[in-house]
Amino acid sequence: MRLRTPLALLGSALLVLVGPPLLTTGSGSDTGTQIPGLRFMVPNTPGGGYDITARTAAKNAEEAGLTGDIEVFNLPGAGGTVGLTRLVGERGNGRLAMSMGLGVVGAVHTNKTPRTLADTTPIARLTEEQDIVVVGKDSPYKTIQELLAAWKKDPGKLPVGGGSSPGGPDHLAPMLMAQAAGIAPKDVNYVPFDGGGELLASILGNKVGFGVSGVGEYLDQIKAGELRLLAVTGPKRVPGLDAPTLREAGLDTEFTNWRGIVAPPGLSDAEREKLVDLVTELHGSPQWRESLKTHGWNDAFLPGEEFGDFLTEQDERVGTVLKELGL
Repeated sequence: MRLRTPLALLGSALLVLVGPPLLTTGSGSDTGTQIPGLRFMVPNTPGGGYDITARTAAKNAEEAGLTGDIEVFNLPGAGGTVGLTRLVGERGNGRLAMSMGLGVVGAVHTNKTPRTLADTTPIARLTEEQDIVVVGKDSPYKTIQELLAAWKKDPGKLPVGGGSSPGGPDHLAPMLMAQAAGIAPKDVNYVPFDGGGELLASILGNKVGFGVSGVGEYLDQIKAGELRLLAVTGPKRVPGLDAPTLREAGLDTEFTNWRGIVAPPGLSDAEREKLVDLVTELHGSPQWRESLKTHGWNDAFLPGEEFGDFLTEQDERVGTVLKELGL
């Protein structure tokens, strides 16, 4: 997460067990980076950023011949912390990994969960992407300036929807936007959804004044004219998309999100290395390189212990930002 604002420059859920047990024995023996019976958990609903990332990574790994079939399944709830709790409970399971990102870091803070990302085995950070500010095609707001003018006039009457719980990227981005626009973050009417898939219907139906989500989640709807893209939250424009940055719109702030993969605790060195090696080989594959372009993701690869250090830093930063925003 990059929060280049004056503030940011400073320095167990109830489990509903779905489907068969996660512990699997697989078939055959592991060879190379092959991990028979590997499963990817997605801690939010289908169609969101974690879901798209996990399914893309699984498909690319299979197409590149790096491993056999990878099962991808969803276990949503509480901003990703239901999945996190389940993952930590699968101690020693080297055939399970979870797609995650900044949203889970924030959800741990706001939900005050007993399990945190420090309880997991970091595998790799994969991508970084900007958030986008979008409205439905029938929205009265044609530009980001028109939206900001209406928002400043009466922030409570213009709800903003995001695909993450408070503390997550789709919550932090509009809060930083509000602060830069002179709106008190506590006055923002934020409506959380469990992933971009759930959020989309509310944007299209004008149930929220505008939505904030990852650029890769809504490219198809933007290109089809179903969504109107008003701005991007990162440091520069996204190639192929006709939208200004927040700074170009007069807001002194920028924001980027990231996503990665973690595994259960208690893995042997060999099990951890197999997962890190698999994702490292995926990162170098032409299939993954093409997917980065297709989804508008920036390559932000950071393996193993380096990713673990990054997670520690992100946890501290999110806590600091939430406190500074009074949230």
